[in-house]
Amino acid sequence: MSLQLAPPAPAGPAAPPPVLRPIGGVQPRFGRLAAVLAIGVLIWVLPHPDGIDPRAWHMLAIFVATVVSIIVKPLPMGAMAILGIAAALSTGTLTLGEALSGFANGTVWLVMAAFSIAAGFIKTGLGRRIAYRLVALCRGSTLGLSYSLLATDFILAPAIASNTARLGGVIFPILQSICKTVLETDPTGGRRTSAFLTLTALHANIVTSTMFLTAIATNPLAAQFAANQGITITWSLWASAAVVPGVISLAVVPLLISRLCPPGSVRIPNAPELARAALVELGPMRRNEWLMAVISLALLCAWILGSATGLDSTIAALVGLSALLVTGVLSWDDICRDHEAWNTFVWFATLLMMATFLGQFGLIKWFSGHVGVLFTGMGWVTSFLGLSLTYFYSHYFFASTTAHVSAMYGPFLAVALTAGAPPLLAALVLGFFSSLYMGLTHYATAPAPILFGSGYVPLRTWWSVGAVLSVVYIAIWIGIGVPWLRVLGVW
Repeated sequence: MSLQLAPPAPAGPAAPPPVLRPIGGVQPRFGRLAAVLAIGVLIWVLPHPDGIDPRAWHMLAIFVATVVSIIVKPLPMGAMAILGIAAALSTGTLTLGEALSGFANGTVWLVMAAFSIAAGFIKTGLGRRIAYRLVALCRGSTLGLSYSLLATDFILAPAIASNTARLGGVIFPILQSICKTVLETDPTGGRRTSAFLTLTALHANIVTSTMFLTAIATNPLAAQFAANQGITITWSLWASAAVVPGVISLAVVPLLISRLCPPGSVRIPNAPELARAALVELGPMRRNEWLMAVISLALLCAWILGSATGLDSTIAALVGLSALLVTGVLSWDDICRDHEAWNTFVWFATLLMMATFLGQFGLIKWFSGHVGVLFTGMGWVTSFLGLSLTYFYSHYFFASTTAHVSAMYGPFLAVALTAGAPPLLAALVLGFFSSLYMGLTHYATAPAPILFGSGYVPLRTWWSVGAVLSVVYIAIWIGIGVPWLRVLGVW
């Protein structure tokens, strides 16, 4: 018996050709497009404050409209990014070279390469093998199984730059199979056990996404926004800064969730057997799995030692991707078919470009100077704590981490610097919070709807557990993480 998802339900009738769709089906899309356009036009025509370059104000209008479009999603993110570039060009706000400059950014190529490397883990089956192996070691304990799922995410996080790929593509199918087995043996207690495992998988993913620069696409985005303000964050610096609060968070998360959402049973006796059966079905590691493992370990070492050796993280990632292509682990068709990678490549490059020119045109400096006055006399510690908490809990209003980071990270960092906060400390803490807030709601990050859609966790439980753990995260990453940064000499 192997761990796998139940077969999908039979497909319904084929959808009619697009030309036969009723016009009402496309009205919401055009309505949202009109709303996005209206917001951009409104900002554009408003009188800009004294001292603001008109190009900066026009760039702000296009940027805000693009971020709003990511939230309301009239079209896919990549498509809206292209529309944003077109708007900047057609209005004369940017030249062609300026508008396309984001695609020459090294961070964009780092994320693109990392997404393609993640596809190798899934294609070769190495990700599933790691997960099965860890589940087989749990010895039937429900808490042990939760730590196995957590360990799987932790091992995959540095090399898979998509929390959706890790949680949705590798862990979720295994989790579903376990939950199905639990429900068959104990319908009442099994649902509580499934809820516990689901929440643990989510929050483990949140913490691992916080611990590595390449664990989620918004981390490099935040690092680049920090670089725009003169703050350099390397892969090794991010990892060393996050390791202590991250490991503590991973240790306590399953224990806390077991209190907040107790499992129905302390043991799932057949989970290890199911995992071992799945491993037998997979058979011995094949050539491509071995190559995937070796290349990934070499790449991880290159990222860790990058600051000491002078090897740029993007160069290392592109060399690793090239090795996967040359050895045949990945084909060029695999990369071309990776819709999520190319979509991320386009919107990531576009948002970085827009944010860069907002800074170059002087808008960020103007914003930080005016808003920073509000925190005058409070001391940088009080000011930065208030800014950080506002940044964290404002995610209740966002259904996209990308939109949140794009809209708020740069300006909030600028205000923190104006208030006197140490630059690296402020940049890292806001960067960590950019992942830690993903547990607040069932729409806070892309994998959340996947897990919530399984139906095991009631909405009230999801939000209440998220609220409690948010306080725990803040206590750990501020109360322990900030002193740890002091030990590292970050501030």
